[in-house]
Amino acid sequence: MSERLIPGDMAPAFTLQDPDGQDVSLEDFRGRSTVVYFYPAASTPGCTTQACDFRDSLASLQRAGYEVVGISPDPVDKLAKFAAAEGLTFPVLSDPDHTVADAYGAWGEKKNYGRTYEGLIRSTVVVDPDGRVAVAQYNVRATGHVAKLLRDLKIGV
Repeated sequence: MSERLIPGDMAPAFTLQDPDGQDVSLEDFRGRSTVVYFYPAASTPGCTTQACDFRDSLASLQRAGYEVVGISPDPVDKLAKFAAAEGLTFPVLSDPDHTVADAYGAWGEKKNYGRTYEGLIRSTVVVDPDGRVAVAQYNVRATGHVAKLLRDLKIGV
């Protein structure tokens, strides 16, 4: 199990590819608060709900000074289809070897239907403009998570 981040930690640097095959780095968002959320699989019901909630709340988040980046272990071509199908207007990035998820504490033991396995733990980390963790939430629910995050960040919709 990877170690979870806590507020005050430096957010691990990363560079991953977006659906167009372009590199996107955490450093690209330096000077702005950034919501980095990890989701298990594009185009599944829960992940679609969560991505669409972020999409629909993006204007409110941006008005409050936040950017959004989604990260999953999906390959770039699957992310391209997902982003196009759902009209996602924020970067979704491919972490196929789950190196970034592991560094953020979003990869570890999961239990589902009595089975234990290693996988992506649905998580959200808010990185402040200086690159430090402001909020770290693990094992979040797909449905209702964005609304809760907005409340936690004191952002009106």
